[in-house]
Amino acid sequence: MPDGAAPLLAFHGAPGVALPGEHPSVLVGVVALAVIYRAATHRPVARPTPAERLAFAGALATILLALDGPVDAAADTRLFTAHMIQHLLLTLVVPPLLLLGLPAGAVRPVLRLPGVARVARALVHPVVAFALYGAVLVAVHLPVVFEAMVRDRTVHVVLHLALLASGTILWWPIASPVPELPRLPYPGQMLYLFLLLTPMAAVAAPITLAPGVLYPWYAEGPRPWPIDVHADQVLGGLVMWVGAGFYLLCVLSAVFFRWARHEDRDEPAIGRPPLAVVGRKAG
Repeated sequence: MPDGAAPLLAFHGAPGVALPGEHPSVLVGVVALAVIYRAATHRPVARPTPAERLAFAGALATILLALDGPVDAAADTRLFTAHMIQHLLLTLVVPPLLLLGLPAGAVRPVLRLPGVARVARALVHPVVAFALYGAVLVAVHLPVVFEAMVRDRTVHVVLHLALLASGTILWWPIASPVPELPRLPYPGQMLYLFLLLTPMAAVAAPITLAPGVLYPWYAEGPRPWPIDVHADQVLGGLVMWVGAGFYLLCVLSAVFFRWARHEDRDEPAIGRPPLAVVGRKAG
């Protein structure tokens, strides 16, 4: 091993740097999710469509990319920007894919368990879901909490799970798989997504505009990256601020076009002759 390479393999306060494939617990978790999905969708009434299977597979692949792939490896070698990409994948990409991959028939048996439907209905209420996600997002990026996370692997895992869980609750009003816990109407979805820019900005703006380094861990030890710590912090803040904002606006646009198509299909044919009449005239 070349001189100076050894320190790069030491994760401060953790067993070692997360090179791709070095977190077997992540792989075990992904395999467990796949097994549960297969068991929940084996019945004909719960059988997923090809699109749902693809969405769920995409969610699992994104989890591996974020937590046991090059993104995680870069984050653990003190690249703050990679850490922000990781958090955005866990909260903005994985949750909607998971929900879009769930057939309604796989969710309903869980809702029938005692008390589950009542708790779920309270958690996925748009106001509660929005507030819960915003609180978790802000709390995770507070310097004292973030420093504890990057220095302790257990805290790191717990906070990543909190981001993933709150993100899933956040996206339920947009991508709910069951009418028992319904999606918002299309205008409500658009407003919800637009307002989601607020907690993103509340977290990203102080990070981007801070005059100094907010998270000392990134300034400690060697960094194999051609970017200084403060510039990396600014870039990471911009990824969350601008990158996440662009992503949410793209989703908002997709919802708008889906709404437009829905309205077009439901538009009454006022003043139009029935197709049968048109056919007879043509004949």
